[in-house]
Amino acid sequence: MLETIYYGNSLQDWLISLSIIIGSLLLNKIIVLLNKNVIRKVTAKTNNRLDDILFRMMEAPVLLGIALLAIWIAISRLEFDPKVLNFISKAYQFLTVINITWFVVRFVSSLIEEYLVPLANDPHHKNLDNTLIPIIKRTSLGVVWGLGVIMALRNAGVDVGAMIAGLGIGGLAFALAAQDTIKNIFGGVTIFSDRPFRLGDRIVVDGFDGIVEDIGIRSTRLRTLDKQLITIPNYKIVEASILNISEEPMRKVVMKLGLTYDTTPEQMQKAIQILESMPEKIKEIDAEVLVGFTEFANFSLNLTFIFWIKKESHIFYTPSLVNMQILKEFNENKLEFAFPTQTVYLEKED
Repeated sequence: MLETIYYGNSLQDWLISLSIIIGSLLLNKIIVLLNKNVIRKVTAKTNNRLDDILFRMMEAPVLLGIALLAIWIAISRLEFDPKVLNFISKAYQFLTVINITWFVVRFVSSLIEEYLVPLANDPHHKNLDNTLIPIIKRTSLGVVWGLGVIMALRNAGVDVGAMIAGLGIGGLAFALAAQDTIKNIFGGVTIFSDRPFRLGDRIVVDGFDGIVEDIGIRSTRLRTLDKQLITIPNYKIVEASILNISEEPMRKVVMKLGLTYDTTPEQMQKAIQILESMPEKIKEIDAEVLVGFTEFANFSLNLTFIFWIKKESHIFYTPSLVNMQILKEFNENKLEFAFPTQTVYLEKED
C-alpha cells in the first residue's frame, strides 16, 4: 500500500513529507517553550536590554522560517512538474527574504520604542522630542520594507530595474494626479523641521482648537475640546497661522469692574488695594498684577484689573477663584457694583 502512486509520488513519500512538516511544527512548539521558560529568564537577569529585545523579536520569524524550510524540504523531495518546482523555489526564496525583513522591522521598531522614546520624553534631551519619533519610525521601517521587497523580488527572478523604469514612465502622470499628496508631504517635512508644536500640545489652527494626537507625513490629527477628532492636511497647517496655547508662559485675563457713582475716593482706593492684594490670596495667579481707575462710564466708575494665570494652574477654575474672592471682599467693605440705571429729573411748574 505504501508503494501506491498518488499524483506522481508514492504514499510513503507523501507520508514522509507530511511528517517533515509535522516535525517542524513540533520543533516550533519546543522552541516556544524553551524561549519562554529558559532563554527569557536568562536574558532577564542581564543588565543589557538588547538581548531581551533580540530574542523576543526573533521568535516569530524563526518559527516561520523553520516552517518555510520544512515545507520546502518536504516538497523538493517529491516529484513535480519542473515548472511547478521552479515556481515553488522562487516563492520560497521570496518568502525567506520577506521573513528576514520582517525580523529586521520588528527589531528596529523595538529599538526605537526601547531607546528613542524614553529619550524623547526626557526633558534634558532637547534635540529629540516625541514629535520626531513617529516620522523616524515610519521612515526607518519604510526603508527596511522597501529594500526587503526589492531583494525578495530579485531573488524571485523579477527584473527590478525594468520594473522601476516602468514605474518611472508613469511617475510624471502619478505626480500630477497626486499634487495635494506631495504638498502634504512637504508640509509634514516643514512641520518636523520647524517644530511649531509637539504631540500633546494644545493648538488653534484653521479655526480648530484641540490637542495634537498624531503628526503624520500627510496630515495632523487634533482632538478638539468637544472630544471630536479632526484631521487637517499638513499643507493647510503650514499655510495657516498657528497659535500654540501650550507654549504660553501664562494666560492673561482682563477684568472690568464697575462701582456705583456714590463711591468715595477712599472707597475707590480701598477697591484698588483689594485687587492689588489678590496674588497673596490666590496662589494660582502671578505676583504681577495691574490695577487702575480707568473710566467714568455712563452708569459706573470703572476699574480695570489685569492678572496672569500661572502655566500650571487651571485656566477655567482660576478666574472663578479670583471672582469669588473679589465678591467676598467688596461686599465686606461695602463696595457696591454698578448696574445700568437712569435718573429722571422732573421740573415742577408753579
